[in-house]
Amino acid sequence: MFSLTAACALAAVCVLFWILGFLVWNGGKALDFNFFTQLPKPPGELGGGMANAIVGSAQIVLIAAVIGIPIGFLGGIYLAEFGTGAFPFFVRYTADLLNGVPSIVMGIFAYAIVVRPLHQFSALAGGVALSVILIPTTIRTTEQFLRAVPQMLREGALALGANKWKSIATIVVPAATRGVATGMILGIARIAGESAPLLFTSFGNQYWSTSLRNPTASLPVMIFTYAISPYPDWHRQAWAAGLVLLAVMLLLNIGARVVLAPRALSSYLR
Repeated sequence: MFSLTAACALAAVCVLFWILGFLVWNGGKALDFNFFTQLPKPPGELGGGMANAIVGSAQIVLIAAVIGIPIGFLGGIYLAEFGTGAFPFFVRYTADLLNGVPSIVMGIFAYAIVVRPLHQFSALAGGVALSVILIPTTIRTTEQFLRAVPQMLREGALALGANKWKSIATIVVPAATRGVATGMILGIARIAGESAPLLFTSFGNQYWSTSLRNPTASLPVMIFTYAISPYPDWHRQAWAAGLVLLAVMLLLNIGARVVLAPRALSSYLR
């Protein structure tokens, strides 16, 4: 049984390194300084880059974080500290259900409530679509880490005369800061690679976007567009964009591990 489980774990790791190696081999050959500084070239012209898509992805993810993280964080506090009864159960169940909804459905939802009323695709619509994906993840991770804070800390704060909200703000939340921050980072890493919602919302742009209300390029959509094109140079650019996107996600995951590491170490020592 040990050999069987070890073989399965090795198979999973081999698949991961196979994908990484494939991206590095194909994307590394097309990755250069121009990729990060130049705009895409028209079909048939060699070279160019995806500077507008890199900046556009950062803008869209930032909008999603500004909308989704505060809502998810406060919702997680509510569920962890006041989460008894029918309504918290409904919120918790809804968050779990939203975590399983396909991302393309989120894109259709954002298209209906943002794109159609504004009569245009935009970075704002893309940020709204990604925030809908981010909110339930942030709610559940925040709740879990807040619930992990020992009850004696809450009781000690109340015994010293602090009210409920003051004990939460000054004792409970600081004690769970590392875990909550880790959950937020992992949530951002998840939405950074979503392409389906952005096809319905931010759409794409071959040039710099001068406003959040205009169509905006993003790395996931550019990868999709370039990968299905008939141009070999666009295929190479798609591989390079995939490598950059994977590197960003890897850095976010490493950052989450670094943030959580002191907490994990102290738990192990205890």
